Amino acid sequence: MTKNSFSLFFNISAFYFFFFSIIGVYIIYLPKVLELKGYSSLEIGVVFAMSPLMRFITPFFFLKHFSLTKKVYIFSLFLSIISAILFFITIENFYLFLIPNILLGISFALILPFAETIALEKIGKENYGKSRLWGSIGFIIIALVLAKYMNNPKNALIFLFFTIFFTSIFGYLIADYEKKESVKSSQNSFSLLKYWQFWVSLFLMQVSFGPFYNFFTIYETSHGLDYDTVSYLWTFGVICEIVMLYMQTPLMKKNLLLLIKISIFSAVIRWFLLYLYPESIFIAYFTQSLHAFSFALYYSAAIAYLFSIYENKKLAQQFFGGISFGLGGFVGSIFAGIFYGKYLFLYASIVALFSLLILVDIKSIKILWQKP
Repeated sequence: MTKNSFSLFFNISAFYFFFFSIIGVYIIYLPKVLELKGYSSLEIGVVFAMSPLMRFITPFFFLKHFSLTKKVYIFSLFLSIISAILFFITIENFYLFLIPNILLGISFALILPFAETIALEKIGKENYGKSRLWGSIGFIIIALVLAKYMNNPKNALIFLFFTIFFTSIFGYLIADYEKKESVKSSQNSFSLLKYWQFWVSLFLMQVSFGPFYNFFTIYETSHGLDYDTVSYLWTFGVICEIVMLYMQTPLMKKNLLLLIKISIFSAVIRWFLLYLYPESIFIAYFTQSLHAFSFALYYSAAIAYLFSIYENKKLAQQFFGGISFGLGGFVGSIFAGIFYGKYLFLYASIVALFSLLILVDIKSIKILWQKP
C-alpha cells in the first residue's frame, strides 16, 4: 500500500468511525435525553421520523435539478455542523427541535452517498469492508463510553457535536479524491423503474428490520432476559458484523446478487427463530450471529451491486439510503409499533421473505441476473 493510498484508507476509515459514532449517540441515547426533557412518546416518535423522511425525500431533488458535486458535499458537511449547534439551542422546544433533525437528515442524505462512492471507487468493493468495519467499532465504543456520562444528559449533545465535527473534518479530507462523473448523461439515464424489483426488495428488507431496531430489547426482556444479557446480545451482533466486514473480501468477488439473496434469506431465518424461541438465550445469540449476513454482508453487497449497474453512482447511493434507511426505516418503525406482540417477528420474517421472492422472479430483467 502506497503512502497516498494508506492516507486515503485512513481518512475513509476515520470518516466511517465518526459517522457511525453519530448514529450511536443519535439512536441509543438521544431518545432518553428527550424523555428526560419531558417529551412525550409521540413527540419523540415525530422527532426521529424527520431524519429518515429527509433521507428519502432529498434524492428526488437530484434527479433533475441538482447533482451531488464536491461543493454540494462540502456544504452538506457544513450543514451537519450547523445542525449540531442547533441541537443545543432548540432542544427545549419540540417544534424548533424538529429543525436540526431535518437538517441532519438532509446532510446525511448527501454526505454518506458521496463518501461511499469514493470508497468503492478508490479502495474497491473487495477492501471496502476493512474500512467500513471502523464504523461498527465507532458505534460500539460510543455505546460503551457515553453510558458512563449519562448522569448529565447534556453530555449526549456534546458527544453528538464532536462526532459530527470530526466526521466533517475527515469527510472534507476525502473530498479531493472524487472522480468526476458525466453528470448530464448519467442523470438522464438514471431510472428507478428499470430495476424496480430491486428497489422494492431493498425497501422491504429494511421494513423487516423495524421490529428489531425498535423492539428487540423490549421483546426479549418481556420474555425473561435481563437487560445485561440483552446488552451483550447487541454487542455480540455488532462484533459479528465487524468480523464479516473484515473477512468478506473473497465473497465480494463473487456474484453480488447471489450474496444479497443469501443475506435476505438469513434475515428470514433470523426473524422466524426469534418468533419461535423468544425465551432461548442460545437462539438469541445465534440470531445475532446472523447480523453478519443480514446486515453486514447485505449492506456491502447491495451498495456494490448498485455501484456496478448505475452510471450515476452517487445518485444510486443516495437512493439506496433514501429508499432503504429512509422510507424503509420510517415504515418499519410504524409497522413495528402497530404489530408489536407475540407475532411481531413472524410478520418481520414474512416481510423479509417477500423481499427475497421479488428478487427470485426477475429473470425477465437481464441486468439483474447477470454477474456484475
